[in-house]
Amino acid sequence: MTLFTIDAVRKTFKNGEVEEEILKGINLSLKEGEITALVGASGSGKSTLLTIAAGLQKATEGQVLFEEQNLTKMSTEQIRKLRASKFGFVFQFAHLVPFLTVEEQLLLMLDVAESPLKSHEQQYEVNRLLQLVGMAHRKKAYPSSLSGGEKQRVAIARAIIHQPKVLFADEPTASLDSQRSQEIMFLLRELTKTLKITTLMVTHDEEMLAYTDRIVKMNDGIVLQTIQ
Repeated sequence: MTLFTIDAVRKTFKNGEVEEEILKGINLSLKEGEITALVGASGSGKSTLLTIAAGLQKATEGQVLFEEQNLTKMSTEQIRKLRASKFGFVFQFAHLVPFLTVEEQLLLMLDVAESPLKSHEQQYEVNRLLQLVGMAHRKKAYPSSLSGGEKQRVAIARAIIHQPKVLFADEPTASLDSQRSQEIMFLLRELTKTLKITTLMVTHDEEMLAYTDRIVKMNDGIVLQTIQ
């Protein structure tokens, strides 16, 4: 089922007197339970496309449709609420709060997402998800005692604790070694399939593409090729 549609999206920036076109009419549909990878050289527009899809910046032209809602017509507050409730984010670095334990990181996210769950239900969800990502044994640990791979597992758990429909991952393995990268990608794929999330990922690492369902190759703001 198609959950997310990017329709004729263009993005331009002013650079002094010159107007630069970063995206040149991108069309892309994202399906439930699939990982789509955006790949291309620096400056190809893949990160800009990700941030527009996530509602972090506005397209100059075109529209972004999610569950029949048009993000390009939403107010800033409407988009903020949508991101908090329906979207999850994983970045190159985990960006964990240093003074919170692993379980507190997830509880904070539930608070931000204004979860309707009662306190004991929230604790159950935290425990269940930490078990799912292999971090239940470290739930009382602080970020300073975690390895890079462990931090990224916690970041993934935090990103999906509120049961988002879409997960945006921007270079999620770039700071990890090869083995840890493979483990994180395997985890992302398993969670995407099990929880039926729609995952859009930017990556430079071609080894990670084996875990994706679709590869979108970009260059100079256009889609060169889509491989499924």
